Amino acid sequence: MRRKTGIIITNTGTPDAPTTAAVRRYLREFLSDKRVVKIPRLIWLPILYLFILTLRPRKSAALYQKIWAANDSPMRLIMQSIRDKLQQKCSETNPELYVEFGMNYGRPSIPEALTKLRSKNIDKLIVIPLFPQYSNSTTASSYDRLQQDLKTWPSLPSLNFIREYSSNHLYISALAESVREFWRKHGTSEHLLISFHGLPKRFAEAGDPYPLQCEQTAQLLADALQLAADKWTLCYQSQFGYDKWLQPSTQVLFKQLPKQGIYNIDVICPGFSADCLETLEEIAIRGKNDFIASGGRNLRLIPSLNDNTQHIDILNSLIDKM
Repeated sequence: MRRKTGIIITNTGTPDAPTTAAVRRYLREFLSDKRVVKIPRLIWLPILYLFILTLRPRKSAALYQKIWAANDSPMRLIMQSIRDKLQQKCSETNPELYVEFGMNYGRPSIPEALTKLRSKNIDKLIVIPLFPQYSNSTTASSYDRLQQDLKTWPSLPSLNFIREYSSNHLYISALAESVREFWRKHGTSEHLLISFHGLPKRFAEAGDPYPLQCEQTAQLLADALQLAADKWTLCYQSQFGYDKWLQPSTQVLFKQLPKQGIYNIDVICPGFSADCLETLEEIAIRGKNDFIASGGRNLRLIPSLNDNTQHIDILNSLIDKM
């Protein structure tokens, strides 16, 4: 007999709406996570509630408004489409396999996804955080929420948690093909930035393997594209606060590259499985404006894998191995 299997794909999350109130709720949950902000609560919580949650939500809401789709957040729409296509793919070989998606923060939450799977009486659970490069601030946060909810189950399903897939050959192949397809349609550029979400250096110094996996992914992608060393750069975006972050900074490169005679660049963000604020606004809008203001001519964002066929095949392959 086939086992009833539940699949959860997770991601960081998104506000319910591009409004100050909705963004405040989202940021409160996100920035209260000890995996994300590793500052003693006695120090951090007054800063969070007295300053950040009073000032930042309005500014962030304005950014979300620039990229919000007609009926929902781009990330939530893409995650729903990934879920639907993966469900269809999995059902071709196993009708007793059920796919849901849940967010670390916001809705639908990981507990909400687990509730749906629990109603199916699953006896096997496969969890795929859509963070190809492992980090305690992302992947482990998904695990925390999973573990907390499973404590309430009367009977635990067998659990398979996919920690990372940063060097998976199908993943690297899909990234490379997405770049080639973009270049076939729009022409090549002078330089490719391979940009990942930033991380405070002290997280890496404490043992987080994230930067090593980012370097591995970037090198494998450059090799697959047969790029010379001077034609691509690994960098890190989305830095905030006063910590020392991983370098080089994507935002700083936007201002430096034109001074080095590089006026046309493409940016791919392999750590983002679904396009979101950090790609659609931070890179394609704000980053492009900064690049052009610094003397650049053109900056193009290569879309994330999103719900394309190769991405669905990667996830299905990971499931098959479980």
